Amino acid sequence: MSATVTRSTEPRLTSPVNLRFKADWGQANLTRISGWLAQEIGDRAPKGSQFSIHAGRGGVDAVDALRSGDADIALVTPAAAARLLWKGTGPAATSPAPWLRALGKIPHRDRLVVAVAAELPVHTVGDLARHAAQLIIGTSADDGVNAIGLAAHYGLKLAGADPEQLRRDGAHFRYEERPFPLVHAFATGAINVLIQEAVMMPAWQRIAEQREVRYLEWGDDVIDGFASLGWPSATVEAGYLPSLERDLLTLDFADFVLLCREDLDDEVAYLATWCMVKTRLALESQYQHIPADHTPVGYPINPDEMQNTPVPLHDSAQRAYLDVAGEGPLTDGLLWT
Repeated sequence: MSATVTRSTEPRLTSPVNLRFKADWGQANLTRISGWLAQEIGDRAPKGSQFSIHAGRGGVDAVDALRSGDADIALVTPAAAARLLWKGTGPAATSPAPWLRALGKIPHRDRLVVAVAAELPVHTVGDLARHAAQLIIGTSADDGVNAIGLAAHYGLKLAGADPEQLRRDGAHFRYEERPFPLVHAFATGAINVLIQEAVMMPAWQRIAEQREVRYLEWGDDVIDGFASLGWPSATVEAGYLPSLERDLLTLDFADFVLLCREDLDDEVAYLATWCMVKTRLALESQYQHIPADHTPVGYPINPDEMQNTPVPLHDSAQRAYLDVAGEGPLTDGLLWT
């Protein structure tokens, strides 16, 4: 296809498309982002175009779907994991994907936090190794797909609390795909160690209602080990979580990255990126009733940050950012305002 422009600024597709998104389980942010873009691209696509959103897990499965040709646009979180999947390095242990490209990223302020019941005699993640028999650890499985499980298990290993050794020494692991069953399990006493993300969500504000909680630093070995892979650290400010009395340095778990193959049709890549920038208020407005420091999708969305991706931009996406640089978003006809 060759890009065309109508109304002097608005691009449209010249031929029908069958565009497939790979998102999350169905009720979370990757599906909502996919639905937003499917609608906006669809409004600028010819009759006969089709759009589908396929349930996924937001991890390695997204790149696998692009690799196999089962998806055209796939979403991954956190952004740091996308970098590992592109390079094929680190604990992901996947084949490099040099053909992987990005359309942009959507802001999502998040952290991977370790919380323990305060009665446990541990003050660092490394201390867990000396008290394994007392531990019931709730996190996600390191199953080759889930990014939470990947980071949690690798972090434990770097900290000197190797998960396999913990099991041999009597620790029990409880795995869930998503954070919220485990946050609830910690709050109600079913587990006494929690390693999870989604710290902006209300469930985390309830974890200290029935028990005292302590938050653990990952430690320099973990922070430095992840940094060597290009995975940054980040801070949870004092008071952000219940009983958090000082700033907590932990692993960054931020941002949703929209990925594609380098051979994604130029016109589709251009329009998808244009829609991300120009119609961003249609997404932002769905979250603006939530305080900015606790929203699962950040706002306002800054196009400069949107294009600061851990994977190289698709050539047509890069061109779209240049073409709309300095322009404001569309403001008319927004569904949620």
